[in-house]
Amino acid sequence: MAYTVAVAGKGGTGKTTIAGFLVDYLVRNSMTPVLAVDADPNSNLNQVLGMEVETTLGEIREEISINNRDGKLPSGMSKADYINLKLQQAVIEGHGFDLLVMGRPEGLGCYCFANGLLREATDRLADNYKFMVVDNEAGLEHLSRRTTKKVDLMFAVSECSKRGIDAAARVKSLIEELALDVKDLYLIINRVPEGGVTEEIIDAAEGYGLKLAGTIPLDINIFDYDNRGMPLVKLPLEVPARRAAEKIFDSYLMSKEMV
Repeated sequence: MAYTVAVAGKGGTGKTTIAGFLVDYLVRNSMTPVLAVDADPNSNLNQVLGMEVETTLGEIREEISINNRDGKLPSGMSKADYINLKLQQAVIEGHGFDLLVMGRPEGLGCYCFANGLLREATDRLADNYKFMVVDNEAGLEHLSRRTTKKVDLMFAVSECSKRGIDAAARVKSLIEELALDVKDLYLIINRVPEGGVTEEIIDAAEGYGLKLAGTIPLDINIFDYDNRGMPLVKLPLEVPARRAAEKIFDSYLMSKEMV
């Protein structure tokens, strides 16, 4: 099984950026092959990585549902075989990593089938990769649906505020409440202003029992690249946000190189 690293947090905390930096870190350090999973229906991990998405699991869900309803599944192929074929087609090949995108189902209907496809896809593919990086959807729904069965390391990403810490603590609470298989959980405080993290925020994190992996500063370079539509993994390693992220990854992942 792949060593699974998940990134969770509410929307706007920068979790997708951190997930993209992590994928790039693993590839640059030859900790490959890597499967990057964008589990957020509002998918944009591909943009951080500079990848074009041709097929999402949400689109596959629609296609299978319609073809099954209309009796248009390929002749001589079971529904299970057809699903497996489509899952293989959904894997986007990159340099040192592959990408699987949840996407948003079109039309009416819940995400249950698409979530089921994501579970099946990660179960089938995990043995083919050394690392799997999962960018969770904004919020806690992905965790409560148990889309990812086992997580070796989870980073709960918070903005630099008390409310952000409260949201990260809810991730911890849900993991404990649902008895999810998450081996290690650490907090990353992102977009820290020049004055640094206040004692009140540190105290709040400690009060919740959140272990701090590190902090990442507010970096104008990220906004610049975003505004120009440039992949964030193309940012120089010397910019403050990337330097801070690299330090965190060195501490918690470099020892896993021989996993």
